[in-house]
Amino acid sequence: MLEEEYQASHRPFGAQRNLPPLQVPFEYEIRAVEAADLPDIREIYNHYVANSTVTFDEKPMTLAQLRAKFAQLGKLGLPFIVAVSPNGHVLGYAYVFPWKTKAAYRFTVENSIYLGPAATGKGLGKALMGELITRSKAAGLKEIVAVIADRGADASIRLHEHFGFKQIGHMGKVGFKFNRWLGTILMQKSLK
Repeated sequence: MLEEEYQASHRPFGAQRNLPPLQVPFEYEIRAVEAADLPDIREIYNHYVANSTVTFDEKPMTLAQLRAKFAQLGKLGLPFIVAVSPNGHVLGYAYVFPWKTKAAYRFTVENSIYLGPAATGKGLGKALMGELITRSKAAGLKEIVAVIADRGADASIRLHEHFGFKQIGHMGKVGFKFNRWLGTILMQKSLK
C-alpha cells in the first residue's frame, strides 16, 4: 500500500468504530465459607485493618485467629458466608457473631461484612447482607446489631438502613486509631 492510500483510509484507533465500552459481567456465587477460603478472607480483612477505620483492629489478623473464629462460628451454627468469583477468588464475606457472652443474649448477634477493594460499588454488599439476614433467621436468631465506625463508613450505614436497621445509639471517642479518636454508631434489626 502506498503512503497516500494509507493516509486516506486510516483513522486513529479510537475513531475506527463507535463501540460501547466492554461490559464485563460481575458474577459471583454466595455460599458457606470453607476452610480453603480463610487466607483470602484474612487478606481482605487485613486490608481494612491497615488502611481504614471501619475496623478498630490495629494489628493484622493471623490465620490462626481466623481459623479459631471459623471453628467457633461453625460450632455455634452461625452463618459465615462468602461471595466467590467463577474462578473461586473470594470477593467478600459476611458473618454474625454473638453480641455478648452472657446466656440471655444468645438470640442476638453482631454482623460483619467486608468486601475486597475491587468488589465495592457493585451491589455485592447488598447481596451478602440479604443472604446473611436470611440465614440468620433460619438459625433462629432474633436481633442483629451493627457497630459501625462513625467516620469513613457512610456506605455501611446506608447498606444497613436499606435493610431496615435503625440507629439506636452513638458512642463518641471510644476508639483511637491512626492518631485520632473515633466513635461508633449502633444499629439494630429485628428478625421477628
